[in-house]
Amino acid sequence: MIKMKTDWNSLGISNDFIFGKVMTDPALCMELLQKILPELNISSIQYPELQKSIRLDKDARSIRLDVYVIGDNSTVYNIEMQTIDTKELPKRTRYYQSIIDLQLIDKGETYTKLNNSYIIFICPFDLFGKNRHIYTFEYICKEDNYIHLQDGTTRIFLNADGNTGNISEGLKAFLDLVAGRPVSDPFGKKLEDAVKEAKKNREWRHEYMTLLMRDMENIEKGMEKGIEQGMEQERRKIIMKMLSQEFPVEQIMAVCDASRDEIEVCRKNLSSFSELNQNPL
Repeated sequence: MIKMKTDWNSLGISNDFIFGKVMTDPALCMELLQKILPELNISSIQYPELQKSIRLDKDARSIRLDVYVIGDNSTVYNIEMQTIDTKELPKRTRYYQSIIDLQLIDKGETYTKLNNSYIIFICPFDLFGKNRHIYTFEYICKEDNYIHLQDGTTRIFLNADGNTGNISEGLKAFLDLVAGRPVSDPFGKKLEDAVKEAKKNREWRHEYMTLLMRDMENIEKGMEKGIEQGMEQERRKIIMKMLSQEFPVEQIMAVCDASRDEIEVCRKNLSSFSELNQNPL
């Protein structure tokens, strides 16, 4: 069973909902971005949507972005709090990048219209095992590392558990806060205060609990569906076993609550399985 953190008062900045709400303060969000990307001069940001949701079509997997802002020169910044190593985070950045790009360009427009973009994942664990605070990825030529693809995309993984690499005290304080360690840096203190203020907001608390209930319902539905599928598979196995032992169809129908059509499907599957075993490749 998946355990979900429901105690609102115990939540910290590592909770993606709280993080997203704290980052609705443009000054804090811009300061964090500047500390992650000190080489840039970020003078302003805009919020097209808070916790932007993107769904391409009914069959595509939708995503809800924690923080999605647009800065100078229309540069896109997507910042995500990722507290669980799902073993597919690099590929998740690939998916996020692809669907963000699809939102940035309209049919008939040239690819030069694509904005520069940064996808930033904040993790309390070391995804790459090199003990670095920050891992930055851009496309570089394998044969000549001096050649950069310059497609305008950058993916960054922050590691709150790292201790290698030259980062500012402010960014170190932020990562300490993500890891649950005490902070003394002014920026860390500002974030700590912002988390406390966020948890005083009754509307946000209600929104969080509503989302939590919806997510738990979805998990339960998924588990129920899995159980139902497992039971259905077991029932089909029993039907095929009874067919192989030449039980009468009427008896199989009564025991397994099966229709004649379903039994015939199982009979065909059983025949195909038998032929495959008798004539292996």
